[in-house]
Amino acid sequence: MDQTLIRKLVSADEEYLRDESKKVGHAESISFPETHEQVCQIMAELFESGTSVTVQGSRTGLASAAVPFGGHVLNMSRMDKVLGMRAENDNFYITVQPGVILQKLNKAIAARAFDTSAWDEASQEVYKTFVQAPVQMFTPDPTESTATIGGMVACNASGARSYHYGPTRNHIQAVRGVLANGQTISLSRGQIFAKGLELTLPTEQGNSITVKLPTYKMPECKNASGYYCCADMDAIDLLIGSDGTLAVLTEIELSLMPVPALSWGVTCFFPQEIHAAKYTKLAKQIKEGIVAIEYFDPCALDILRKQKAESTAFAGLPFLPDSYGCAVYTELHCETEDQAYELLEALSGYCAEAGGNPDNTWVACSDSDRDMLHFFRHAVPESVNMQVERTKHTYPEVTKVGGDLAVPDEYFEELLGIYDTTLKEEGLQHAAWGHIGDNHIHVNILPRDMDEYSRGKALLAKWAAEVSRMGGAVSAEHGVGKLKAPFLEVMYGTEHINEMAALKATFDSKWMLGRGNLFSPQEEVK
Repeated sequence: MDQTLIRKLVSADEEYLRDESKKVGHAESISFPETHEQVCQIMAELFESGTSVTVQGSRTGLASAAVPFGGHVLNMSRMDKVLGMRAENDNFYITVQPGVILQKLNKAIAARAFDTSAWDEASQEVYKTFVQAPVQMFTPDPTESTATIGGMVACNASGARSYHYGPTRNHIQAVRGVLANGQTISLSRGQIFAKGLELTLPTEQGNSITVKLPTYKMPECKNASGYYCCADMDAIDLLIGSDGTLAVLTEIELSLMPVPALSWGVTCFFPQEIHAAKYTKLAKQIKEGIVAIEYFDPCALDILRKQKAESTAFAGLPFLPDSYGCAVYTELHCETEDQAYELLEALSGYCAEAGGNPDNTWVACSDSDRDMLHFFRHAVPESVNMQVERTKHTYPEVTKVGGDLAVPDEYFEELLGIYDTTLKEEGLQHAAWGHIGDNHIHVNILPRDMDEYSRGKALLAKWAAEVSRMGGAVSAEHGVGKLKAPFLEVMYGTEHINEMAALKATFDSKWMLGRGNLFSPQEEVK
C-alpha cells in the first residue's frame, strides 16, 4: 500500500469539511486518488478498520452528502480524465473519471477537442469519426456547472432541460465502482436485471452480491429520493442516485446526442403566479420541441431589480418594469425555423390566454441573446446566495433553507397554494424559481435571524410531509444526503427505510460509505 495516499487531515484541509449546503463536519484523514487502482487500495486498507468514508467531488451539493461525519474523506477531484470513446448505431459514448467537471466536459464536447494521447486504439479510431460528425452534447444541465460527473451520478442530478431529456440517469450507459471491501463491480445498461425484487450483481473478483430490493413504490414525478428500486429493474440504476452509500464510482460512460439545429429561449411575463401556472399548463400540451419550462416568482424578480440597481456585477441584467410580476422561461430545440416559429406562435397565444402580454415577451435566437437569458436565469440563485452570506456575518449559523420538492401533476396547484399560505402566515422572506414544467419549484426561505431560521426549517419539514401525502418526492434533483434524511423516512415510512438499510448492509456490512447519507445520522453536523 502506498502510504502517501492516505494522510492526516490538517487545518489547511478545512475546505474539505463542507459543501454548498454551508454545513461543516469533521474527519481524521483524507486522500486524493488519481486512478481506479488507487481507490481499490484505499478502500481495502480502510475496510480493515471499518473507517467511515465520505466521497467528494467538487462539493457543489446542497444536501450535505459531501460533508464528513468523521473518518476519511475520499476526494475524487484529481480523477478528472476522459478515458475513451466508442460508437454504436451512430451514437457516441464517452468514458470519464468521476472528477471530470461538467463545464469543462461540455466545452470539450462542443469543441470536439480531447486529449487522446492515453486512449486505446479503438477509442482513437472512433474519435476520428466524432470530429467529423455533427456536434454532440451531454444534456444534463444542473445550475451549478462546476459539478463533477461523479456527483451528478451520485444524486441523479437534473436541471432545466430534464423536462424533456430526463435526469442524469437517462444518460449513463455504464459504471465501474469499488465496494467498501475493495472489491469491484462493472455494470452496463441492458445486461443485468433484477428478477422481480431480487437482484444479483457479480464482482470482478468472481464473487456476487444478492440483495432484496425495497418494496416501496417510487413517486410518479421527478425524483432523486433514496434508492431507485422496482421489479425487474436494470442493475445500473441502483447505483445511480445512491448518494455515495453503495460503491465508489471510478469510471462512468456517458451517452451523447447531436446538438439541435436551433435553440431558442422565450421568456413570458405575467402579473401573478396564477397566470404563470395557467401558461405552463397550456405549454405542456406541446409534446415536441420544448425542452425546459422554468419559473421566477415575484420575489425573485424583485431581488434581480435590487441587484441591478446596487451592484455593478449585475448591471448587465435587462430592465424589469414593475408590471412584470413573475416570469416563465421556455426553451425550444428545433430542427427547422418553420418548427421554431410555429412553436413561438403557439406560446404567444398561450401567453395571451393565460393573462400575459405577448408584446412584453423576450425571445432569444442568437448566441448573445441566449447568453443574456442564461445570465438572467443564473443571477437569481447567485443573488440569493449573496443575500444569505450577508446575513451570516451577523448570524453565522444561518443558511439558506431551500426546498427541492416535486409532486404529480394533479397536486401541483395545491402545493403552490400551500407555499403561498404558509409563507404569508410565517412572514418569511423568500424567493422561488425553478422547474415549473416538472411541478418542481425551489422555494428558498431567506432567514434574517435565528428565529426565522428555525421557523424556516420547521416550515420545510411541514412541506415535506404534505408532499409525501401527495405521493411526491422530498428531493427531486439534489439528492437526500444528510440534510433530508429525516424527510426520506417521512416519505417512505420506517418499514421501507429498514428495507433500504438491509440493502445497504449487504453492499457495505460495516456501514462505511456515506455514513449519515439517506439514513438519519446519529449525530448532526454543526
